[in-house]
Amino acid sequence: MNGGLVRLREILNAITPSERKVADFIIQDPHRIIGMSVAQLSQESGGSQAAVIRLCKSAGFKGYQELMLKVVGDLQDESSSVGYQEFTREDSIEQIIENVSNNNIQSIRDTLKVMTVKDVEKAVEALQRAKRIYFYGIGASNLIAIDAQHKFMRINKTCLSFSDSDLQLISSVMLEKDDVVVGISYSGETQTIIDCLKRARGLGATTISITRYGSTTVSQLADIPLYISSTETEIRSGATSSRITQLNMIDILYLGVASREFEKSVGYLEKSRSVVKKSKK
Repeated sequence: MNGGLVRLREILNAITPSERKVADFIIQDPHRIIGMSVAQLSQESGGSQAAVIRLCKSAGFKGYQELMLKVVGDLQDESSSVGYQEFTREDSIEQIIENVSNNNIQSIRDTLKVMTVKDVEKAVEALQRAKRIYFYGIGASNLIAIDAQHKFMRINKTCLSFSDSDLQLISSVMLEKDDVVVGISYSGETQTIIDCLKRARGLGATTISITRYGSTTVSQLADIPLYISSTETEIRSGATSSRITQLNMIDILYLGVASREFEKSVGYLEKSRSVVKKSKK
């Protein structure tokens, strides 16, 4: 998976001014860095050579060569991609349908570029072993937490989510070492989620985060940080694409756990489907 340009866009607001000079230069004209040395990129972008190296580290790359290879891969991918589309007052319903759908697809594709398979495997293992699972989220992220609770309950996992932020905080002081907490916050800076994860860590529970890519307070508090991508314009587009990528991550975790106990999971799903069907007759 590539992801050089995606990672750079996601961390722009979290890096130093010197690193941002380099990142902006690469994002604006990624073709120009192909074949450039660190010294050349430093000179062309106006950033120092040290800033180039720091940027690679901030973006999660082993070094400059890996960054360049990822960017080259992105350029190949983007040749067949429409990219993110903004919404305007003049858009027709047909354009809105196409733009919303393309943006959601692009967000999932970009999330694949920042997702680490090893961390997803760790999260699945932790959720499989958990005595209880708590899903925490505020606002739009709470809808993701409720969806997660619904899915995991259907395969007989003891899990809870609370729409009330006070109940989230109260439950976080009742956690035990065998519990797993999943903190969902696109910004990674939601105070209630930060407080819950701090308490969870203090009590020895395993913490998992689902946030935008980059270093955030929530991701730093997680034993297992998971990342999503959504470079939409927040004012016009709202949390549409980020919600889709969060739901996609929950589906990955849910099916990952279900697949490890396949026969049992199928049995539980059949039972839950049967009882719901009967109740609607």
